[in-house]
Amino acid sequence: MSYQRISDANEINERYMDGILIKERLIDSVVADTKISFLGEEFDMPVMMPAFSHLGCFNGREKTGLEEYSLATKELNILNFVGMMENEGYDKIFATGAKTVRIVKPYADNGKVRDQMQYAESKGAFGIGMDIDHIFGEEGEDIVIGEKMAVQTSEMLASYIESTKLPFFVKGVLSAEDAVKCANLGAKAIIVSHHHGRMPYAMPPMSMLPEIREALIGTDVKIIVDCGIASGADVYKALALGADAAAVGRSMLPSLEENGVDGVVNFVRGVQKELRFIMSCTGFAKPSDIDESCLYSL
Repeated sequence: MSYQRISDANEINERYMDGILIKERLIDSVVADTKISFLGEEFDMPVMMPAFSHLGCFNGREKTGLEEYSLATKELNILNFVGMMENEGYDKIFATGAKTVRIVKPYADNGKVRDQMQYAESKGAFGIGMDIDHIFGEEGEDIVIGEKMAVQTSEMLASYIESTKLPFFVKGVLSAEDAVKCANLGAKAIIVSHHHGRMPYAMPPMSMLPEIREALIGTDVKIIVDCGIASGADVYKALALGADAAAVGRSMLPSLEENGVDGVVNFVRGVQKELRFIMSCTGFAKPSDIDESCLYSL
């Protein structure tokens, strides 16, 4: 019998998520409500947008994919994220009216990091943050579209957090150790992610949630998880394992490319409907009630 090694973190992640089953608890259950409170704001569901970068205009449409999914976010009343872009690009996102968190790359040009964070704050962003899972590449510090990245120390992250009045998000946390550091530095939220499997054999982000949640007991740090989130069942499992919310990502791209704003709205509402259905079938009336008591791992 031959054995094939699997180093692709995305395949490992998919197998892990599919190995979690859900049992029913129907008697005395009610129709669930998916609304959540998150960092002082009310949203219609614990589903969030990904921090995408560099999406062009699909199928000859006027607006970029980034603008289109931001417009969908506003219509859905969920939290929006955007990634690497210049300030002129962020202006277009801000103009959509979506509550948006700007995730800044860990540029070697520290002045650019601070300028982009300050610019987002001046425009009324919901929050700002940093993408720490893009620091390194195979040759050392990464280079992203011609921009060199840099190592980020606790002291540097603390200085960004202290420089703003906005909630600070750290994206790319995949260990309890980093989660605790983020909490101690004053971050208000972390995004548990392996950035679409950049590192071989990376732990499935969802598998890290119980350990991270345990490590953050006594803090008010919010936990978001991404990578492979494609359905209401995925969101349900994420919440049951310890997340406060989950971000869809590449799963929405076909809908975005084909039908723009309407495509994203319909896709996310489908995720919401399935989440509500599973919550109702397992005896949880609201997202904050969900725990792992209805999960079963193969």
